Amino acid sequence: MVLPPAVIIHSLEQAKLAMRPGLPVTLMSAPGAALYGGCLWWSALLTAAAYDGVALLDCADAPGRAIEAIRLGVRGIILRSPPDLVQAVANAAAENVLILRTAPAALDMADPAASRALISWLGG
Repeated sequence: MVLPPAVIIHSLEQAKLAMRPGLPVTLMSAPGAALYGGCLWWSALLTAAAYDGVALLDCADAPGRAIEAIRLGVRGIILRSPPDLVQAVANAAAENVLILRTAPAALDMADPAASRALISWLGG
């Protein structure tokens, strides 16, 4: 599966900013966000942003958080656990869930220059 360019978001405002150009985008959480922001926060943020593409929640090395996220309807997970644990999560997931072991390159909206680089990053 080829994903659109990834943009790391930390808030609803940043999600809307990333979506504003109308170009294909993969919304991605910060590294380990499932551990400190929570899976429900991510799910609610995507719902509030009315985002319907694949979004990636970084679950660090926590397979329990990955399963929690999947149960909440999150369709994209980054999970840096040993292969057997990643496979166990994949076996528990629905077929339409993308599980990555490494995060794709991404533009981090926390960077002050990111809003100026956004359109170029998205290929527009």
